Amino acid sequence: ANAAAVAAFIAATAAPWPPVAAMVATLHAPSPNAHRATSVAASCFLFTQSALKALIPLADRVLVKRVVAASQTAGGIFLPDAATTKVNEGEVVSVGPGARTTAGDLIPMSLMTGDKVLLPEYGGNTVKMGDEEFNLFREAEILGKFE
Repeated sequence: ANAAAVAAFIAATAAPWPPVAAMVATLHAPSPNAHRATSVAASCFLFTQSALKALIPLADRVLVKRVVAASQTAGGIFLPDAATTKVNEGEVVSVGPGARTTAGDLIPMSLMTGDKVLLPEYGGNTVKMGDEEFNLFREAEILGKFE
């Protein structure tokens, strides 16, 4: 009964992920090892969910996705990777709650999700989530905000 409940939960929530949905479809076939297949499908589903979770920065940190450098000029000429420069512009993906004073009061953040910001050339921590790359900066390290 427990394996059936897990399979039903996975079947209900795995629709956006075809590989997991295919594994769930095999669970409905009668098999003496159905409980093992259910645990494999559940662990694959949980792994997929954890890979897709959003990162919420702590304190006064800001998660930023850098703007991709242009690989083609306005005239239509494609630039090699060596010729492209690192772009110092990015979009705020997630913002922490803010820093705390010594008295414990919360200092609110001046950036919000979706803001376009000017980034320093160096600094920050690179964070890879899936096939995407993000940078984690403290709010004080960000040079400015575009209107």
